[in-house]
Amino acid sequence: MSVIKLPNQPPRWVSYYRTGRLLHGALLLFILESVVYYIWLARALESGDLLWIGFWAWSFMFSFVHIFLVVMDSWSRFQDYKKAKDLFFMYGIRPRLTERFIGSKCQRNAALQAARELGMEAELKSQFEGRGVRWFHYIPYFMVSDPYFMIRKAFWQRTFLEKYYEPKFDYHQLQLEEAL
Repeated sequence: MSVIKLPNQPPRWVSYYRTGRLLHGALLLFILESVVYYIWLARALESGDLLWIGFWAWSFMFSFVHIFLVVMDSWSRFQDYKKAKDLFFMYGIRPRLTERFIGSKCQRNAALQAARELGMEAELKSQFEGRGVRWFHYIPYFMVSDPYFMIRKAFWQRTFLEKYYEPKFDYHQLQLEEAL
């Protein structure tokens, strides 16, 4: 285990929010879209025009389903955050560890939040930059390299169905003990 001086640890809900900032923004947009599409669907149902009913029904369902996908993705990224925080705390920032979190913008954000809370953010950013990652790389790398990603079991498990991760350390307690 690494011996590091822990910066102030935020409450868990703050870490959850910061880990999935992009996803929480997308969640709000999908909720708003769903409301708007529902209103237009209701109007189309009143008019009886099947073409518009189909269009607005499809639009509403697309947005509504994405609400749940974004929530599940956010949950999975929080599991990544907890895993990254434990790994970085125990072993420091190492290329082999950072490789686990380089695949998508959301995974990198989760790892960066974990590193930020351990005072290692600059080191992790340097690792990512050394691997060619830039701030504008939003599309996950696997989507570019594998056009059939949607039919892969690993995609669904890693993106939406990440198992619960129990943190190995209580960082708030460690910070209190450090202060003594």
